[in-house]
Amino acid sequence: MNLFHVVILAIIEGLTEFLPVSSTGHMVIASSLMGIGKNDFVKLFEVVIQLGAILSVVVLYFKRFFRSVDFYFKLVTGVIPAVIVGLLLKKRIDIWLESPLVVAFSLLIGGIILLFVDDWFNKPTVGEEKKIGYTTAFKVGLFQCLAVIPGVSRSAATIVGGMSQKLTRTAAAEFSFFLAVPTMFGATVKEIWDFHKTHEQLFTGNQVKFLLIGNIIAFIVAMLAIRSFITFLEKKGFKLFGVYRIIVGIVIIALYYSGYQLV
Repeated sequence: MNLFHVVILAIIEGLTEFLPVSSTGHMVIASSLMGIGKNDFVKLFEVVIQLGAILSVVVLYFKRFFRSVDFYFKLVTGVIPAVIVGLLLKKRIDIWLESPLVVAFSLLIGGIILLFVDDWFNKPTVGEEKKIGYTTAFKVGLFQCLAVIPGVSRSAATIVGGMSQKLTRTAAAEFSFFLAVPTMFGATVKEIWDFHKTHEQLFTGNQVKFLLIGNIIAFIVAMLAIRSFITFLEKKGFKLFGVYRIIVGIVIIALYYSGYQLV
């Protein structure tokens, strides 16, 4: 892994973290196409730079994070399922992260679902985060568990989960963003801790540089992308994202079965 790889992966992360197309899936495929071996640091890097993108939410929605204690209780309620599933399936998740084929089929299946989401959930009644109850937060958290499979997309799973609970597309997207903050913070801490347990030195100087640069780039790109996504979602919905996922999934599957070496 070199600086060029760091920049490319960070840009991909910043662009795709909030889109229902799977940032992790795109990084797995990009890593494969660039020939980056899946060593422990690469796996950690692909998780940790998601925190940089997610922190853009805190900046853009700064006032929301200081409006009420109830807001934080909802986030804790929503993140509990993902914490449990993440701890139970950690080894299995690491295996999935090495499989471009898992990403491809997840993108394909998720894309087909997104073609119909706007029609399935077209009578929302909840338009603001403050009207979301604890039961709803927990149910959205259950949907987030699906995102342990690379290619599913945490954003897609939680937004669709929110819409299934009568949230508008905008309210579901924003709650998805908020829920990502404790989720990715926890995932980052866990990933760093696991890395530390298996290495005598936590990070080399070069690795620290890569992590800093990756997080900064992901943060900046995400800041630019998030507002555009909300605007697009309000006007157009999910169908275009569904088409995109289907095309990418089919291309990856075709490359895989034609013998193209995806690392």
